[in-house]
Amino acid sequence: MARLFCWMIAAICLALTGDARAEDGYDLWLRYAPAAQGRAAAIHTHATMVAAPGTSATMTIATQELQRGVGRMTGTTPPVAVTIQPGALWLATPSTAPALPVRLDDLGAEGYAIRSVKQDGKAVTLIAANSDIGLLHGAYHWLRLAQSGVDLDRLDIRSAPRIGLRLLNHWDNLDGMVERGYAGQSIWDWWRLPDWKGPRYTDYARANASIGINGTVLNNVNAKADSLTTPYIAKAAALADVFRPYGIKVYLSVKWTAPMELDGLKTADPLDPAVAAWWTAKTDEIYKAIPDFGGFLVKANSEGQPGPQDYNRTHADGANMLAAAVKPYGGIVMWRAFVYAHDNPDDRAKQAYSDFKPLDGQFADNVIVQVKNGAIDFQPREPFHPLFGAMPKTPLMMEFQITKEYLGQSTHLTYLGPLFEETLDADTYANGKGSTVAKVIDGSLDGHRLTGIAGVANIGADRDWSGSIFNQADWYAFGRLAWDTSLSAETIAKEWAELTFSPDQKVVQPVVKMMMGSREAAVDYMTPLGLAHVMDTGHHYGPGPWVSDLARPEWNPVYYHKADANGIGFDRTRTGSDAVSQYAPPVAKMWANVKTTPERDLLWFHHVPWDYRLRSGETLWDGLVHRYDAGVRYVADMQTTWASLKPHIDAERFAETETLLTIQHREAQWWRDASIAYFQSVSKRPLPAGSAAPAHDLNWYKAQKFPYAPGHN
Repeated sequence: MARLFCWMIAAICLALTGDARAEDGYDLWLRYAPAAQGRAAAIHTHATMVAAPGTSATMTIATQELQRGVGRMTGTTPPVAVTIQPGALWLATPSTAPALPVRLDDLGAEGYAIRSVKQDGKAVTLIAANSDIGLLHGAYHWLRLAQSGVDLDRLDIRSAPRIGLRLLNHWDNLDGMVERGYAGQSIWDWWRLPDWKGPRYTDYARANASIGINGTVLNNVNAKADSLTTPYIAKAAALADVFRPYGIKVYLSVKWTAPMELDGLKTADPLDPAVAAWWTAKTDEIYKAIPDFGGFLVKANSEGQPGPQDYNRTHADGANMLAAAVKPYGGIVMWRAFVYAHDNPDDRAKQAYSDFKPLDGQFADNVIVQVKNGAIDFQPREPFHPLFGAMPKTPLMMEFQITKEYLGQSTHLTYLGPLFEETLDADTYANGKGSTVAKVIDGSLDGHRLTGIAGVANIGADRDWSGSIFNQADWYAFGRLAWDTSLSAETIAKEWAELTFSPDQKVVQPVVKMMMGSREAAVDYMTPLGLAHVMDTGHHYGPGPWVSDLARPEWNPVYYHKADANGIGFDRTRTGSDAVSQYAPPVAKMWANVKTTPERDLLWFHHVPWDYRLRSGETLWDGLVHRYDAGVRYVADMQTTWASLKPHIDAERFAETETLLTIQHREAQWWRDASIAYFQSVSKRPLPAGSAAPAHDLNWYKAQKFPYAPGHN
């Protein structure tokens, strides 16, 4: 009994001091871990105090974040004062210090400058911006520098976002389930809102502000009309109140038939005056509750969702009606270009272009068309969407999927930075060489002021937010690239590893190496050489290249790979669907020729014989198998690398990642074996020398069922 009492007292003491809190991933990249002695002294020298003359909620948050960060890293919390002393972190805007020694004219409302200066003869670090939100972004940047080991003596940094709207799209439902969510239930507690605004909402806002995200769509694009009722508007307003000081606006997805479902209108025709009047009144109600409401996100006429085409109207007709309702308030409409229908038998990859290209120039000036990175659906690899560069008169907004519906869900380490970078750097040739996708979405290619990028969130109620520690890197990479599309995925991975684990290069270098090859490994063990959508249907978990019996052709994996005795791949040249013609001529010419098509896209654009010779000299069949093997091998190498890091990683996060890598290796092998078993049954080719036969016969793989896989309605 005495021993138990002593143990309880010790546990309570540890809890009170905060030292008992495990490294469970909740702190994300904002850990502010204690720095080594020399580094802690250097940080303290440059943060002896925080000089912040303003008193706004945002300024208070910025100063408190600096105090929190410096206090945790050094053990000494700097005081806040108005006067400037040597070594101060000086936060200033033109309204608080008109004669600042930095230029701010080209930094906009959100950008910032960080510079080592002398003020009244005192060496200080100036964080300057045109607004308090800019100062908050600058404070987070300085804290990144402090944690990563950068020399803080001679800073001279200027940073402003290249893209205006930098949003998370939550596919969260009102019942708490997250569609394509793999980190538990929704963090929005709709039942207890608007009254209970738990601390997690503030921590969510902190995390997003720290990487420059400035908006969040609260609900699923497969929206319920209830989201627009008065009680739910009040709930959204409560969240907006929490997020506002962090520079984050809220948006809502809307269901097209909401006027009919909520108030009994007989139609949702966008050209019907009664429908337009309903939306105007509803918009007025929303802005009365949320004065800085961002606007609407719309999924229409896709996957069974209603839309203006149900009334023989165009997407532009629908978008413009909503745009007129929000325009007096400065709101915007984001209209998704993800459309496909059962009555389009040609090629699903062509439909969005076919529907939207003719509407170029017909959208209102506060409408932005949101386009997925590829023409199918967030596959491990897709060529860039043909709409990028094809609608010069219309602002286009990128839509990435941060949650990994097709890339291992929550259990596979598949860093998405290289996927994001690959898409942003892709050259559309719309205005000649150098017309990258990044220039399309940042507005510089065609002179658009309304610009945006969205990421389908991977956030849930799990303590680590994203279902695993390494999935946090995808959220982080999205935010950093949304702010600055010129950053490299590797630079971001290094930064994230330093903040998440340690600035020690013995940790950073192997972690970054793991991350940088992980997505390509997944492509190899899932969809090598340009294959796509061979996942099992519905839940999209695991392989299902044999599925062929579903009602709509484009729901079946066989539709996408078209494997037969002669070869494999989808012919999108002139002899097939001619999808290549939707791209600019230089790009179309490259992809139309099997010899000039990059092998990573080969089977996306061509139906290729099994004996076709790859550039390596091996046959297509042998190369396909070797890529499956390489993907599995890379995961095994990641396991070895991670095991070597055990002395340098805290026990809880090490053990979780070790277990998830074990799952990933098992599932990569499953992917490899099931895919080979099926394609070998079609190709009738022997396995290349050195490649092992699948562990089971094809019927065994076909028999695997997962009726309760997460993230699927």
